[in-house]
Amino acid sequence: MGAWALLLPLLVATARAQVCAVSNNIFEVQENTIQSGPLAHIDVPAGQQVTLGSSSTPFAFRIQGTELFLNVTPDYEENTLLEAHLECKSGNTVVTQLRVIVFVLDVNDNPPKFPFKLRVEDVPEDSKVNTTVIPETELEAQDPDKDDVLFYTLQEVTPGAGSFFSLLGTNLPALRLDRPLDFYKWQNMSLLLLVRDTQEENAQPSHTATATLVLDVRPADLRPPWFLPCAYSDLYVCINAEYQGAIPTGHRLPAPLVLRPGPIYAVDGDRGVNQRVLYSIVTGQDDGTFAIDANSGNLTMTRSVPSPKTFTLLVKGEQSDGARYSVTWVTIEARSATGSVPQFLQSRYYGTVALNSAVGVEVRDTASPSLPLRVSAQDPDFPDLNSAITYRITNNTDFRMDGEIVRTAAQLTQEGVSYAEVEAMNTVTAGTARSVLEIQVLEPQGPAPTASPSGGSTPTLEPGTSQPLAPDPSRTPQPSGPAQSQAEDRRFSAVDMAALGGVLGALLLLALIALVILGHKQFGRRLKCCSRKALDHQALAFDNQAFSDPQEANWAPAPRASPGPTRAGPPEPPEPTPQEASGSAAAGPAPGAPEAARDGGSPAAVRSILTKERRPDEGGYKAVWFGEDIGAEADVVVLNAPAPDAARAPDSGSEHSGDGDDEDGEPGGGSTYV
Repeated sequence: MGAWALLLPLLVATARAQVCAVSNNIFEVQENTIQSGPLAHIDVPAGQQVTLGSSSTPFAFRIQGTELFLNVTPDYEENTLLEAHLECKSGNTVVTQLRVIVFVLDVNDNPPKFPFKLRVEDVPEDSKVNTTVIPETELEAQDPDKDDVLFYTLQEVTPGAGSFFSLLGTNLPALRLDRPLDFYKWQNMSLLLLVRDTQEENAQPSHTATATLVLDVRPADLRPPWFLPCAYSDLYVCINAEYQGAIPTGHRLPAPLVLRPGPIYAVDGDRGVNQRVLYSIVTGQDDGTFAIDANSGNLTMTRSVPSPKTFTLLVKGEQSDGARYSVTWVTIEARSATGSVPQFLQSRYYGTVALNSAVGVEVRDTASPSLPLRVSAQDPDFPDLNSAITYRITNNTDFRMDGEIVRTAAQLTQEGVSYAEVEAMNTVTAGTARSVLEIQVLEPQGPAPTASPSGGSTPTLEPGTSQPLAPDPSRTPQPSGPAQSQAEDRRFSAVDMAALGGVLGALLLLALIALVILGHKQFGRRLKCCSRKALDHQALAFDNQAFSDPQEANWAPAPRASPGPTRAGPPEPPEPTPQEASGSAAAGPAPGAPEAARDGGSPAAVRSILTKERRPDEGGYKAVWFGEDIGAEADVVVLNAPAPDAARAPDSGSEHSGDGDDEDGEPGGGSTYV
């Protein structure tokens, strides 16, 4: 027995020396790790060879001599276990088979992946709170590292969107609705879904992935139709409008009624749904006086109303799908049309037309030269009758009305300003109104001055330019009629301001001329002292060119008047200088005046009144004498410009001496007698 104990180890050692052996047949290797050295050493007996069996993991191992090497870089996602089957052969006979196993250890080397980059989901506006909008199976990410646990978070891209949605849990990416949706405030929201394969953000290694969620809010049918214009009581409820109208008794209006604040019209309260609205009359008429169009909502009359009456109609607006409806009131007052007259929108209309325009040419609106001049009147009591209003021009054959448009009725051959009275008549109520047309006939090309009604000049405008300032009533003839009492419409433009600047410049020039004349009066004696003889042979006359014949005609012989000084005409100028006063006194009475008027001592003596009248375009002044004898003819003497040396004229005492009169006995010295 003791001998066998001594022989057993020897026999085992001898047996081992006859077969192949490895030091270790189980190994653990982390994935992605390159093994540069041998994995195991193989003890091969003499006379034997070791090879890899066919059941070994393909291409995973190689044998160099008696060393076993790992031939690949292990990847846990491809193979979690590698096996090497070793066969020791003596010749062709397999003596020993050995199995070497390599376990590949998983390493967090792969990021998670979502099955989408962008996910668009429609969410109904009436979705219930705490419902799952997108389930977990449609949002979860996949991680090739099978042992990794994924953690999800939700980040808002649209500000405020995070208050509407959340995830069921950190590891459960199902999307849940947390509060009611509002289509009018939030029609779409964007969120960012983030996944990480570690719980801690700063863990190493750690991988993340993101995907975008777009939630489109689909409007739900929550609100009934609203009649417009409606007033919002809050952000969700709009108070329906109510409509009013008036119709004339005894007349059936063919067109749809004109109502206030507008036509009957309703829209779906849910703008996103926008169901079509159908209209009907529920109650309010027992005799069928009115009918409503189901599609448009236009209210029409089916027959006339013989006597004054008030109709209160209940109108319903219902969605075409019949899901929701609302109602409103329509009040229609039938009353007598007697005494109802139309009213013009303007008391005066301004237009322009080119010179030599043919018949039928549209007159252009001065304020908007690209548009025709349109004259419009309305009946404030019965808006439905506005279409029954007709227009005509009553006092000017050069123009005619074509509906509301003004056209030429004859070829215009004379440049200037034309006035016309336009009459609007309501053919139903027979009420009439009048307004004034002021139309400038202008040269087609190039500006040129045109004579104004007062004898001055106004700039000629090209067709399509703006109208100058409205004429002053004191300088232009005013048409008669009711429109005369209405306020004048004024329209100002760049051309208006240019015309005003021209007038002001002309006034400034006249003022300078007046200053020159006054300076000549004051200092003319000194300047002409050396040429007195030459001046004695010249007529002391000054002519005011601004005082033309048509205006002189306005200063006709004065009518009979009560005794005493009389003042009439334009505003007062400054007080005359002493030289002017002396020059006026030297003028003396008018030739041919009655002896009583010439006799300074008689009761009927002529009393000289120097009127302080000065027109803006005159350089001199006017002196007027009135006889105090009521029965005597009054002479008016207009002195345009008193001569500066009249006060020192020798021996004459009057400017009507021999040198001052011409051969016909007419007065000289630049005086004008009327």
